[in-house]
Amino acid sequence: MLSIPPLAILTISVVIVLGMILVFRLNAFLALITAALTVSLLAPAPSIVGSSIDGKVATESIPPVVRVQRVAEALGKTAGKIAIPIAMAAIIGGCLAASGAADRIVRATLALFGEKHSAGALATSGFLLSIPVFFDTVFFLLAPIAKSMYRNSGRNYLKCLLALGLGASVGHTLIPPTPGPLLVASQLGVDIGWMMVFGSLVGVPMTIVGLLYAAWIDRRMPLEKPPELAATASDDVIRPEPGLAPSLAPILFPAVLIAGHTILKTIAKGNPSELLDRILRTTALFGDPSFALSLAAGIALWVYVRHVRPNRGEMSSMVDGAISSAGVIILITAAGGAFGGMLKEAQVGTAIVSLFASDPVGGTVGGMALLLLAFGIASLLKISQGSATVAMITASAMLAALTSDQTLPFDPVYIALAIGCGTMVGMWMNDSGFWVFCRMGGLTEAEALKSWTPMLAISGTTGMTITLLLAWLLPMPPG
Repeated sequence: MLSIPPLAILTISVVIVLGMILVFRLNAFLALITAALTVSLLAPAPSIVGSSIDGKVATESIPPVVRVQRVAEALGKTAGKIAIPIAMAAIIGGCLAASGAADRIVRATLALFGEKHSAGALATSGFLLSIPVFFDTVFFLLAPIAKSMYRNSGRNYLKCLLALGLGASVGHTLIPPTPGPLLVASQLGVDIGWMMVFGSLVGVPMTIVGLLYAAWIDRRMPLEKPPELAATASDDVIRPEPGLAPSLAPILFPAVLIAGHTILKTIAKGNPSELLDRILRTTALFGDPSFALSLAAGIALWVYVRHVRPNRGEMSSMVDGAISSAGVIILITAAGGAFGGMLKEAQVGTAIVSLFASDPVGGTVGGMALLLLAFGIASLLKISQGSATVAMITASAMLAALTSDQTLPFDPVYIALAIGCGTMVGMWMNDSGFWVFCRMGGLTEAEALKSWTPMLAISGTTGMTITLLLAWLLPMPPG
């Protein structure tokens, strides 16, 4: 069989992904799984020697059927890590929206920040809600509130609209169990708890800088057609909402369990004791993302049932809709995992490492260059095909292949953050989120390109700068 260089295989696979999505407008699952199959079939035989399928160890010649089976095996392995968390997060999001808990969180945040800082309140609300709820849904929930605030004050509409979209975007790209960050963490071997902690550390200053830009552009760019000041019938409908504690519980409960277990593991490494070992055996269960989010989904369902009192048909319809939306994401994400696994088998990582021969990945300069490479790849993929989730999946597959056999000078969480920040750059007309922002916000395409696109680019670049600083100052998390 003709031997194809690993970098050529990588190029072919990226062309397949982008071509199928951009040119043929096919679903991302088909593009990623086709790329995975292509890489597996083209991978040199020695790179797959020693692998086992159905108990049989590959030796000199790799039958095509074995190469196909490897793709299915890698897809299943990825799905086993991310399917339950994504499905449960979707159920939580559906319950928050249907029960009015999402509205309750927003109104509490507005009350906490005050009218003068309403943009910060909307950004915080968007950030919190985007953890279990997809970006489009968060924007649908919050955009009417921004319009209502403009109707009352007659000012700062663009600022508030940008703020809520900014918060939702940061959470969508940096914080698990959102599908993109969850898959990136899984691909790169990043602890989910640390991903949550460091994602928040980077996300806060990203949001602050983005808000400063939102305030600046709001003063300098009058909108062509601001929303009507007249209230609509739907705006005047006031429905009872759950209490703040039960509204926040499905979001904060799993975050505390997962991050708490990670922190306890860190403490136990430096201070081993029998008591901590016993505690860790318990927190290992409750801090597992699948179990923690399953418990949170149970709480969310309880809030929904207790507050809405749905009949069986209504509840079944809500849950079915949530799981249906999650199923598509799970398939795409798992296909991305299969793609990444096949890139590893094709020795793409080893080939890329050779490009750092003058300063290896393990060196400081090489390590920082790796972070910039992750940021750049994610940005280019986002600009070229539009979907932040697909960009994260594809970029993490490439970076996982690169770093799998390398000793990094910092924790891989920084690579995951660099990828997330990269997908903030390049929001334009090929992204469904761009059109959601335009249509729900009532902006023209030109207005969105002048405000929404540069704000996210500035925010993402800020996050990348902070990621580089953290990787230099704190290369390894405590413990």
